[in-house]
Amino acid sequence: MATFSLPHQSHLFSSSTLQTRTRPRCTISTKVRMSLQETGPSLAVVGVTGAVGQEFLSVLSDRDFPYRSIKMLASKRSAGRRLPFQDKEYVIEELTAESFNGVDIALFSAGGSISREFGPVAVDKGTIVVDNSSAFRMDEKVPLVIPEVNPEAMENIKLENGKGALIANPNCSTIICLVAATPLHRRAKVKRMVVSTYQAASGAGAAAMEELEQQTREVLDGRPPTCKIFKQQYAFNLFSHNASIQLSGYNEEEMKMVKETKKIWNDPDVKVTATCIRVPVMRAHAESVNLQFEKPLDEDTARDILKNAPGIVVIDDRATNHFPTPLEVSNKDDVAVGRIRRDLSQDGNQGLDIFVCGDQIRKGAALNAIQIAEMLL
Repeated sequence: MATFSLPHQSHLFSSSTLQTRTRPRCTISTKVRMSLQETGPSLAVVGVTGAVGQEFLSVLSDRDFPYRSIKMLASKRSAGRRLPFQDKEYVIEELTAESFNGVDIALFSAGGSISREFGPVAVDKGTIVVDNSSAFRMDEKVPLVIPEVNPEAMENIKLENGKGALIANPNCSTIICLVAATPLHRRAKVKRMVVSTYQAASGAGAAAMEELEQQTREVLDGRPPTCKIFKQQYAFNLFSHNASIQLSGYNEEEMKMVKETKKIWNDPDVKVTATCIRVPVMRAHAESVNLQFEKPLDEDTARDILKNAPGIVVIDDRATNHFPTPLEVSNKDDVAVGRIRRDLSQDGNQGLDIFVCGDQIRKGAALNAIQIAEMLL
């Protein structure tokens, strides 16, 4: 078999012709920027060497987040490494209980066990923790927040209060889905939602992204694929999400969407079912979403609602068969929505189908966390 040379993934997966409404970089004068940094919060990034940890830094820079100091925290094996960020070089520190002394906001993305161990420690030291793991999402005392959807859930948590607190980042597939579905839910109230997800390698971390690229090269070269992260071939294949299967037959990823939607919408009666699939895409999730409403909502009205909703770009060109794709939203802030059409299986205008794509590492993780941090200021 002929060999095929893949471009480096940053070239292959970051280019896009789509001009989404990402937040423009602020043009702040040096004098004003210095003032903001002097009065801004002190930050810590936990899990800074991971895919989401690196994206935290990218988003902080892109959005000119004001901070007076920042700690780069990771495991013992990464401690001592030097990390350049915004024209400075930082030494990565080992995460310990003392890491949060004097820290106002900590961004966590180091896995559930680390969050469970060090999250409460940080809170006890007066730090507000924005946690990207599943450790605290269903804790009734911890707000589960998507800023475009339910900012009121954290309205009592502010830096000026001087108290530590936990805020949970929802699961990536839930964030991407609800950014799109919530504006329609507010208009016509969703009774039932059926979601099929097509989830990228990035959801399993940087190692999974590297393995997908490695497998692609191996398969094209006629060699057996290396299967360490996933126990089956990922390149040129798709399979049920690798989360553990429960007695119900649903996997944990699917149940996250069910439970988190009920909590975020503060609606225990909404019916949600999901099927989550891994597809060989690098960093952006796609989702097919079927919505059943209490009140009628026609597709033209829905399209107008979505065009004016925060964090959304509508790509719905039937004439050219152009709709959202994972590649187009990679490295973009906005969630793209298209295939907006009436559900013909339901009477009248009681149901809609939409197709949604969003960058899993960015809006599905890092950007959502930074937006939460911005609301604390």
